[in-house]
Amino acid sequence: MLITTSIPLPAHAVGTTPSDIVRGFQTHLIDVMKKADTLDARGRIKKLSGPVDSAFRLQSIGRIAIGSFWNTASDSQRQRFTDAFRAMSLSTLATYFSGYSGERFEISGEQPGPQNTQVVFTHIIKSNKSKTAIDYVMLEFKEGWRIIDVILDKGISELSVRRSEYNLVLREQGLEGLIKLLENKSNELRAQ
Repeated sequence: MLITTSIPLPAHAVGTTPSDIVRGFQTHLIDVMKKADTLDARGRIKKLSGPVDSAFRLQSIGRIAIGSFWNTASDSQRQRFTDAFRAMSLSTLATYFSGYSGERFEISGEQPGPQNTQVVFTHIIKSNKSKTAIDYVMLEFKEGWRIIDVILDKGISELSVRRSEYNLVLREQGLEGLIKLLENKSNELRAQ
C-alpha cells in the first residue's frame, strides 16, 4: 500500500497485476522515506504525487467516502472536494512516512475479495522485525487495477474511517464545510 525515481507507473501495462501496482507504490514510498531527511513535507508530497495517482483511484474513494452528498453536489463542488481529498491524502501519507529506519515492505499474497475486488496482503517490517499488516483492496478500472481501500492490522478500513469522520462533518456543516476542513488540515500538514 519503490524504485529510486518518482516516475509514475504506466497507466495500464499488459500483465500489470494488483500485486505489481502495490509493489511499485511501496517501492516509491520507501524511496521517499529514505530521502525524508532532505525533503520537507512539500517535497515528500511532490515525490508521492505521481505514484499515488498511478496506484490509487482517489476520486472513487472520495466519492464513496461522502456517499449521497456526491450525488447532490454540483460539478464544481465535486471537483473541489476531489482536489481537497487528494491534497489531504497526499499530506497524510507524507506525514505518516516522514523518516526511514530500516523499514521494508513484503507482499505475502493476493486473493479475490468481495464485489470483484482483489486484496493484496502486505506487511511493513520495521528494523526490529515487528510487522504491521497493510492490505490493499483493489478494483479493476478501464485504466487497470487501482487501490480503493487500505486495511490496517487486518481490520481497520481507511475508507470506513474516512466515511465515518466525514459523515459527522457533512451532517453538521455540509459539503462546503468538509471541503474547507480538508483544505485547512492539508495546509497544516504541508507546513510541518
